[in-house]
Amino acid sequence: MRMSEVREPAGGRGAQLKHTGLRPGWTTGACATAATTAAYTALLTGDFPDPVGITLPKGHTPAFALAKEELSAGAATAGVVKDAGDDPDVTHGAVVRATVRALPPASGVVFRAGPGVGTVTRPGLPLEVGEPAVNPVPRQLIREHVALVAQRYGGSGDVEVTLSVDNGEEIARSTWNPRLGILGGLSILGTTGIVVPYSCSAWIDSIRRGVDVARAAGRTHVAGCTGSTSERTVVAEYGLPEDALLDMGDFAGAVLKYVRRHPVERLTVCGGFAKLSKLAAGHLDLHSQRSQVDKGFLAALARRGGANPSLVKGVTEANTGLAALQLCAAAGVPLGDLVAEAARDEALAVLRGAPVRVDVLCIDRAGTVVGRSAVR
Repeated sequence: MRMSEVREPAGGRGAQLKHTGLRPGWTTGACATAATTAAYTALLTGDFPDPVGITLPKGHTPAFALAKEELSAGAATAGVVKDAGDDPDVTHGAVVRATVRALPPASGVVFRAGPGVGTVTRPGLPLEVGEPAVNPVPRQLIREHVALVAQRYGGSGDVEVTLSVDNGEEIARSTWNPRLGILGGLSILGTTGIVVPYSCSAWIDSIRRGVDVARAAGRTHVAGCTGSTSERTVVAEYGLPEDALLDMGDFAGAVLKYVRRHPVERLTVCGGFAKLSKLAAGHLDLHSQRSQVDKGFLAALARRGGANPSLVKGVTEANTGLAALQLCAAAGVPLGDLVAEAARDEALAVLRGAPVRVDVLCIDRAGTVVGRSAVR
């Protein structure tokens, strides 16, 4: 697989990744898009493109070799081996398959869960109960590539896409899917298509470099972001330049401790509601294997925000942090703001009086701000 040439900036996410020396990989969403593109092309033309190229959301154009090809009268199947780069991803080496069948006009793209891909069985996720666990961004990426293939080869674009992962059900036992009510296998994930490798020591070193670059450029306001969606949010909110963006990933503590020793005037922390609820509860490592969303803590915040006993019980029993947030939003309880404020206060505690003003933005998966603290 290859990646097209892209400009590496002096600071920000791209520079941090380059500084680590770690090799990026590809998400299950990117692999599923490549497999679908190859399978639909074969269904329309009789030939599988190998390698098959796709375009990712930020303009990267990787090409994937095909590991599996199967063509019959009514369906085509292609498979791609997932390469997670230097990230210790449990799905590294798994074969992601897509089987494409034509559907009647106006059907659109219909997703099915094949062997090894999970099905959503509980509320609180960005997918309806009963849907295959193919997240919104991979769905959109697959739809876009189906449309491109249809336009190029004269298809209608009305297809059923069945995604599967070899040994996916077994691999999923090593993930949080069973606890989240995603049963039968893995999720097809990814917002950029690229797996950013997280070696703790290398990534923390890259965070420090990011702070140094921002300070050298005279930036007085920097943002620690958990990923690309939160980066887009802070750029939209504050117009920050690229070299003021710190890709902290799960390492909130690394950002706060380094900024404590090397202050900037203002630090914005931006990330998903569930991740930042962990920071609010006192966790400085936000990785799912090292800290979990504490529903009891969220329930206590909700009670403080005016939740009645029934709502407090609902938050305690919620499947996910997002589900707890939705329950409170429906009742007019500002749980997002309460989490943002608690996360800001925790950040200030770690900063230990350093001359840094802090605010926190909590976002949902689409990048919409669902919680905001004042600057303090």
